[in-house]
Amino acid sequence: MNFALTSIPTSRPLRAQLLCFCWSALLAMALWVSGCNRNSDAKPQSAAGGGEPAPVRVTEVTQRDMPLELAAIGAVESYSTIQVRARVSGEITKVWFQEGEEVRKDQILFTIDPRPYEVALQQARADLEKSRAMWEVAKAVLAKNRIQAENALSEMNRNSRLVDQGVVPVDEYERIVTNYRSLEAAARAEAAAAESASASIQVASAAIERARIELEYCTIRSPIDGRTGSLLVHRGNLVKENDTPALVVIHQIDPVFVRFTLPERHIPEIKETMRAGPLVVRALAPETNIALATGTLTFLDNTVNQKTGTIRLKGTFENRNRVLWPGQFVTVRVVVSVERGATVAPLAAIQTGQMGSYAYVLRPDSTVELRQVVTGNARDGLTIIREGLSRGERVVTDGHIRLAPGSRARVLEEKAADKG
Repeated sequence: MNFALTSIPTSRPLRAQLLCFCWSALLAMALWVSGCNRNSDAKPQSAAGGGEPAPVRVTEVTQRDMPLELAAIGAVESYSTIQVRARVSGEITKVWFQEGEEVRKDQILFTIDPRPYEVALQQARADLEKSRAMWEVAKAVLAKNRIQAENALSEMNRNSRLVDQGVVPVDEYERIVTNYRSLEAAARAEAAAAESASASIQVASAAIERARIELEYCTIRSPIDGRTGSLLVHRGNLVKENDTPALVVIHQIDPVFVRFTLPERHIPEIKETMRAGPLVVRALAPETNIALATGTLTFLDNTVNQKTGTIRLKGTFENRNRVLWPGQFVTVRVVVSVERGATVAPLAAIQTGQMGSYAYVLRPDSTVELRQVVTGNARDGLTIIREGLSRGERVVTDGHIRLAPGSRARVLEEKAADKG
């Protein structure tokens, strides 16, 4: 049986596509074979085997006194806040400070138009002089009336014996008695007038003092050292006595308070430490933990918040460099006790894995050992080691990523933990 082979006509573009596909397949196969050959020639390395030692930095585990600190989030408060208000009514004619400026106690802040109060003071002084003149006149008249009354009394006493003897007529004696009584009444009236004039002097003196004080109130001074806020009432405005809003608000920011809360379970140890002396309070930047200021605990509230189970506290901080600002949030650390001779290691040496915290210990033969550890309180980049490490051992602080148990290591830098 004869078969005839017939060719299937193909177009030129299809033949080009088939040719490209074949070349791509051959190239992929060649690369795969080459990779297999390289893998077969490679020698596996064990974790503790050959290869270059991993470069690491190590620190020696030491012992030192470690403060036990309680941490919380606190808010900075002004030591004192004053709302400056006008104590007299009038137009503000001058503002003596710039917004946000530091001011000193008794520094002039505002001037209120003093002219009406100067007039009132002059009027009060004039009233005082008038009252003094009236008092002088009343005293002179009183003295005159008393002398006349005394003379009339003498005449009445002298004529009382003569009328009994019939020497002086009865009607004459009655005239003498009436004259005495009239003069005595006039003396009493002048005494009352003199007393009224004296009271008028006291009233006028008080009016002068009031006018003088109101004139002084036209000059508004700062009651404290502090920093001014926004100017709330500008020059040219009319203000009233004790009006709202305040003219400006002043915050005393040296010293400052830092307010925070702690769980009530810490109250006994806080009170115990306070009996021995002031508690040290540190304020740190929340994100970077950079130390900002150190102060003392000055306030422990007298009640526990039953809703949150916390108690409010305040620390007082000197703030000469203005590193703390009212309203600012800070991390607060309170030293409640000190653990003497604690074993410490850098925080950088402690790693966390599935089995908990661990550290790489550098052996004398330059290999590393993975050691499970139990840590305690931490401060200033150091942490207390409860279990797992001993004083004098060297722990890896940098280069962990290239290590495994038994790996060889090459020390780049070494230092003691108490210098961290």
